Amino acid sequence: MNVMTAEHSRREALRLAGLAGLALIVLPGRADATPDEVASAIAKLYGEKKPGSGKIKLDVPEIAENGLVVPINVEVESPMTDADYVKAVHVFAEGNPLPNVVSYKFTPACGKAFAATRMRLAQTQDIVCIAEMSNGSLYMTKSQVKVTIGGCGG
Repeated sequence: MNVMTAEHSRREALRLAGLAGLALIVLPGRADATPDEVASAIAKLYGEKKPGSGKIKLDVPEIAENGLVVPINVEVESPMTDADYVKAVHVFAEGNPLPNVVSYKFTPACGKAFAATRMRLAQTQDIVCIAEMSNGSLYMTKSQVKVTIGGCGG
């Protein structure tokens, strides 16, 4: 009797897993993030604090021929001393399923506030970068990337 119950449970689990996989394929995916969702994600981190402009160099391609591997370089102007340094950098994408792409934490020991990575972009969209300084001030920059093929949304 136990063998039949175990076999029945395994079959039921496989059937449910198959249905769940089919649902992911058939049902529409999550909608892309909007500029309002990016603003909400930033507000969740920093409240109503208004970021200034400048200090951030966001290097992304103007046109990404392959949205699956879009290079991104972020550098923030700072002396990186104990008294004045970059605490964090957050990168958001206004058209991806989730707005938060990556976050970096820095300390004065880093010597330079620089980071590079690659990201997936589902479509043409703005990339927003926020830098938080040790004194609590914020800086923001934005750059549009035009995605021609690929992407994480197809």
